[in-house]
Amino acid sequence: MEYVTRIVIIGGGPGGYEAALVAAQLGAEVTVVDCDGLGGASVLTDCVPSKTLIATAEVMTTFDSSYEELGIIVADDTPPMEQAARVVGVDLGKVNRRVKRLALAQSHDITASVTRAGARVMRGRGRLEGMQALDGSRKVVVRAADGSEETLTADAVLIATGGHPRELPDARPDGERILNWTQVYDLDELPEELIVVGSGVTGAEFAGAYQALGSRVTLVSSRDRVLPGEDPDAAAVLEDVFRRRGMNVMSRSRAQSAKRVGDRVEVTLADGRVITGSHCLVAVGAIPNTDGMGLEEAGVKLKDSGHIRTDRVSRTSAPGVYAAGDVTGIFALASVAAMQGRIAMYHFLGDAVTPLNLKTVSSNVFTDPEIATVGYSQADVDAGKIDARVVKLPLLRNPRAKMQGIRDGFVKIFCRPGTEIVVGGVVVAPRASELIHPISIAVDNNLTVEQIANAFTVYPSLSGSIAEVARQLHTRKAGGEG
Repeated sequence: MEYVTRIVIIGGGPGGYEAALVAAQLGAEVTVVDCDGLGGASVLTDCVPSKTLIATAEVMTTFDSSYEELGIIVADDTPPMEQAARVVGVDLGKVNRRVKRLALAQSHDITASVTRAGARVMRGRGRLEGMQALDGSRKVVVRAADGSEETLTADAVLIATGGHPRELPDARPDGERILNWTQVYDLDELPEELIVVGSGVTGAEFAGAYQALGSRVTLVSSRDRVLPGEDPDAAAVLEDVFRRRGMNVMSRSRAQSAKRVGDRVEVTLADGRVITGSHCLVAVGAIPNTDGMGLEEAGVKLKDSGHIRTDRVSRTSAPGVYAAGDVTGIFALASVAAMQGRIAMYHFLGDAVTPLNLKTVSSNVFTDPEIATVGYSQADVDAGKIDARVVKLPLLRNPRAKMQGIRDGFVKIFCRPGTEIVVGGVVVAPRASELIHPISIAVDNNLTVEQIANAFTVYPSLSGSIAEVARQLHTRKAGGEG
């Protein structure tokens, strides 16, 4: 009788379900243990819901900022004295119902795909039980919602349990007025005055979205600027756009507490100032879901932050135990989680595997405009981690941008001085998440700026700016910024 390799995956997010598909395809016996629904936070409470909400916000932004310039006339019965008032509104309850519907549909599609591939899906919470057995196997105990337990035997275990919103001790969410990012989709009415605490990716995305939907937004940032982890030129563009659209951006302002006062929320800052709003969204990072899983007892080493230590093929310190996704603290991106999960299965099951290379990862901030990046960054160049030349070209010079009324954004590309190989790029534009792809291909395949410049682009198109930046890098013999 032929032996079948047994794989148990704890967590059904992108790292888990993509690993399950690979393992099943390679002939393993796969069990996915999940407590919330396949797709994980990415599908149910994070990426899919937030980007669905942002899709509505995009329409509102485009309408508000472009219709007059593009010559569009909106006829309504607004009194002459109030003609400047908004003539398009949003039904947040309807928007959020759509958000939840699409998230559940995506989760069901993923479950169907995983089941169709031959994997078993178990509803419950999994934990490792003890050290590796003499035959190399591992025990995973699955606890169902009714308290019953089942023990599984696995040749390899993948931990892909993700994370949950970090809370401030004196700003606990109540799900009504003080919210974390998983709770905003329960709102039926648009917040009149929303205070967003945290100016990282999540905070910036929600702040921009609710501003576009019609809320008066105050963004509280403890740092000098919004998006402190992103390209500084890109962050400066976005902060300028936020302020120009009426957002109150409070830099170097650390929130200390938030409390409800009737139907209002008071947020106290570290310097004693108090700001008030109708709602407060706390977006101050995430905590990995590693507690109560028996990891350290099973030989899995954790970082001080609680994240699982892994190598570039997703191995932990414990033989036969792999980890993928936000629980590793590598890069909080669904694409990275999925790649880590696939790599883990390829490695354990003996298939060809390419170790994770973070310098080829493309990422996107879904604000308006979007900010997409890949490869080495401006910070890497400034810190001397890599010697590179850089050219930045504003979108204002692009004919398609002029036609569409796009004022904000740029394309920036980094290349090596001698070989002219593309090593990184930044795009700030509408749909930057799509425009970054040719630069990602260049980074991943060590293409030169000459090769990018010589490829045909459609005229007129925003992608023409990518080719133009490449041409400028190819013709310039000295460094500097354009």
